[in-house]
Amino acid sequence: MFDRRDFLAALAGAIAAPVAARAEAPLTSIRPKRRGQPETTGRQTDAESLVAAAKLGGATAFVVLDAATGQVLAARDEGVGMPPASVLKSVTSLFAIEHLGHGFQYRTRVLATGPVVNGLVQGDIVLEGAGDPTLQTDQLGDLVRRLAEAGVKGATGRLLIWDRALPFVARIAADQPVQVGYNPGISGLNLNFNRVHFAWKAQGSGQWGLTMDARGERFLPPVAMARIAVEPRNSPIFTFSDAGEAETWTVASSALNKEGSRWLPVRHPAKYVAEVFHTLARAQGIALPPPVTVETRPAGQELAAVESEPLDAVLKDMLKFSTNLTAEAVGLRASGRGDLPASSAAMADWLTQRFGVTPQLVDHSGLGSASRVTALQMATILQKGHQAGMGLKPLLRDIGMRDKEGKTIKGHPVQVVAKSGTLNFVSGLAGHITPPQGRELVFAIFSADLERRERLTGDDRETPPGGKAWNGRARALQGQLISLWASALA
Repeated sequence: MFDRRDFLAALAGAIAAPVAARAEAPLTSIRPKRRGQPETTGRQTDAESLVAAAKLGGATAFVVLDAATGQVLAARDEGVGMPPASVLKSVTSLFAIEHLGHGFQYRTRVLATGPVVNGLVQGDIVLEGAGDPTLQTDQLGDLVRRLAEAGVKGATGRLLIWDRALPFVARIAADQPVQVGYNPGISGLNLNFNRVHFAWKAQGSGQWGLTMDARGERFLPPVAMARIAVEPRNSPIFTFSDAGEAETWTVASSALNKEGSRWLPVRHPAKYVAEVFHTLARAQGIALPPPVTVETRPAGQELAAVESEPLDAVLKDMLKFSTNLTAEAVGLRASGRGDLPASSAAMADWLTQRFGVTPQLVDHSGLGSASRVTALQMATILQKGHQAGMGLKPLLRDIGMRDKEGKTIKGHPVQVVAKSGTLNFVSGLAGHITPPQGRELVFAIFSADLERRERLTGDDRETPPGGKAWNGRARALQGQLISLWASALA
C-alpha cells in the first residue's frame, strides 16, 4: 500500500540545496574561556582536532548542555549566528505544539450551500481547505467517493474553492533553483506536498512522450494546469513561466535519458487541487462546473470530509523526512499571520518570550538562506522545551551513535535523538544524548562554508560539485563529536 510515508520516503532525497546566504563566514577560532565557563579538562582540544581534521572550511560552532540544568559543558563559537537549515523544523514543531496542541488535526471538507434533492445540490458545492500539508491524491479520491456514496451527482450552482485558511505563498525561498520539488507554493489547499509528477519516454527521432499527473496509488489523474515541453539545448536544465491558465515548464533534451520521472513544484496549489478534485469527481459520476476560487469563506452543510493524522504524527513525519511544506504549513497555521515573513517573525518573538533567545528567522523550514541561529540558542530551546515537558523529544528521529565514518553503530546503549539539516555546504544537527546511566546532554552542531556556497551558480545549485563529499565529512564530524561527548561528559 502506497501511503503518505511511502510518498515522503520517495521524496526525502530531494530535500536540500539553497544558494549561499549573503553574509561573511564567521571566524572559526575558539575564543578564550569566559569567566564562569566550566573547565573541559582538555576535551575542547580534542574537539578542535576533530574539527580541523574534517577540513570543512568556513565555520563550525557547537555547544553541549546538561539537559537538567542547562549548564554549558563544552562550546565552540556557540554565540555565532549560523544557517540552521532543517534543524529549524524542531523549533517550528515546538511552536506548533504550543499553539495548536498535540492532537490538532486538519480537516478538508466539502460543503453544500443548499439541500440535496434527487442527487443535485440546490446551490453551490464548496471545497474548503484547512491548510493540510499532508493531503494526497488518494485521500482526495476518497473524499469524492464519499460524496458519490451519499448520492451526490452534481449541483445547480457552482463549484467553489476556498483556500484562505493559510496565506498564498508562491514559493518558500526565492533563491532556490526553479525546478526543486522541496520549494513549492503554499495555500490553504495543498496536494502531494505541492508537487506534480513529470514523466518522459523517448519515442525516437527526437520525439518524447511526456505526462504530468497527480498520481497516487489508486488514482492517476492527469494535470493540465502544469505543462512541459522538451527543447533542444544543454542548459539551463529547466525553465519556468507562470502566465495565463497554466504553469509552463521546458526541459533541456540533453538532460533526459531514455525514460524517467521526477516531481516538480507547483506554484498555485489551490488551482492544482481544484483541477484534480474536478477530475476525480467526473470519474465518480459527479458532474460539476469548472471550479471558481473565492476569497470569502462560504457557509454550508458538510457533505464529506477527510482529516489529517494528529499533529504529533504529522510532526514526527516532518522531522523524519524533513518536508519543507509541512513545516511552513504548521508554522503559518500556528501563527495565524497573513504572510510568511510576518509568521516567521511571530515565531521569533515567541522564542524570545518563551525561551529568552533572539534568532533571526525568515521561514519555518530553514530553507531560507538568511535565517541565523546560534548553537547556544538552539540548544537552549531544546533544553528548556524539554524541561517544560513540551513533548518534542519523542518526535525526534533516533539517529543512534555513529562511528568515525558517520555510520550508525547498531545496538549501542547510548540513545541519540536529533534533527539534522543539510543545505549546500551547510550541515547541522541538534538533539539529545541519553546514556543508560549518567546525565542526559543536549547539543547543537552547525557547520557552514558560506563563501563556497556563495560561488554556486545556475544548475550547480541543485547538485553542487563537491557537495556530497563535504556533507559526508560534516556528518562524520557530528558523529565523532557526539561520541566524544557521550564518553567524556555524560
